[in-house]
Amino acid sequence: MLPDLIEVVPPARPPHCTVVLPGSKSLTNRALILAALAGGTVTLTGALWSEDTQAMADCLRRLGFGVDVSDDPDEPANRTFVVQGGGGRIPNAGTPDKPLELFVENAGTAARFLPPMLCLGSGSYRVSGIPRMHERPQAALVQALRALGYRIDTPNDRLPAVVHGTGPRPGAACTVSVEDSSQFASALLLSAGIGGWQVTVSGANEDELPYVDMTRRLVKDFPWRGGTYAIEADASGASYFWGADWLLRDGGGRVRVEPTPRSGLQADQKFLDLVAQGPWRGSYSRQTDLADSIMTAIVLAPFAATPTRFTELGRLRVQECERVAALRTELTKCGARVEENGDTLTVHPGPLHGATIETYNDHRVAMCFGMLGLRVPGMRLLKPACVRKTFPNFFAKLAGLGAGITDGTGRPLGGAALLA
Repeated sequence: MLPDLIEVVPPARPPHCTVVLPGSKSLTNRALILAALAGGTVTLTGALWSEDTQAMADCLRRLGFGVDVSDDPDEPANRTFVVQGGGGRIPNAGTPDKPLELFVENAGTAARFLPPMLCLGSGSYRVSGIPRMHERPQAALVQALRALGYRIDTPNDRLPAVVHGTGPRPGAACTVSVEDSSQFASALLLSAGIGGWQVTVSGANEDELPYVDMTRRLVKDFPWRGGTYAIEADASGASYFWGADWLLRDGGGRVRVEPTPRSGLQADQKFLDLVAQGPWRGSYSRQTDLADSIMTAIVLAPFAATPTRFTELGRLRVQECERVAALRTELTKCGARVEENGDTLTVHPGPLHGATIETYNDHRVAMCFGMLGLRVPGMRLLKPACVRKTFPNFFAKLAGLGAGITDGTGRPLGGAALLA
């Protein structure tokens, strides 16, 4: 288990390595919902086994679904799930006086994807998470579910919330805004077929909603009567190792990523062409260019030849932490010149030095600055185990590139000590 403070020591020689990626968290948690709603037994291969997907699996088990989990021989952070679908029926429920408790931890996908599914049940369910999850937006989803005719009890339109399921409502219609998160639309679309709902998406153009497109494609391609579905490798996780290749190639190092996500399902697949292999651009947008991997690009930007603007970052402020402020603060600690203007960060080129990085219990902050440690000596990370949310063996993968990982006393870490 990772200690509360680690240091990433750059490789002693240029690495020539291949990194095997775990499965996508976004696809795994969508597929788990669909598998539970399916009309047969569904096997999910190459699925991620992390804090977020464990939270989803635990909630489905509490709802009465059979969810069997076995190891994946090709990747330690993956599992094979066998889910006994209920054909739209939810086996377990509570009562208004004693709702069935579902704890989603810090998993935004579970917090958003479960409530519409719970509306299809027959009974009451209380959905809660860690304190940060109770601060994150949920209002647009709550309002859409109420428009469909369901009762959702929450005093502030956030979690914790009690969902009162009354089954499908064929012909019911709602409009959902995605200004705060596209997960609201995805949540409704995952259950809309069983619910008989008509869902209209507002608040953005269709080309700004790659995760909604992912959901639609997954719903269309899913084996609804039972079968096998293969989860694609995680493109957001790939960005750290595509970024490692970009950081290290000037010194003769090369990092190859396998399997390379190429289906077009994941928005962060574009990181490879827009950043890692393409000419560095002067501007990148969170809405139209990159999704979560824009954080990876922001941390790489001090090594670009000219200043880089990162625009339309507003959604980063309401995720696992206030990510815009976190990136500006921690990069500045490392000697970078970073300007924040509204929802735009401008990062100027210049040398970096090591620093002690606050990770804010945010897996992506930890992985961004962990990647940076491949080139910048003295990068120390506080509470690095937060990577368990989506990539529990991330630091083992860094060590596989030749990086040294030490604890606060300088003692080298290896084996199980590198796992979150």
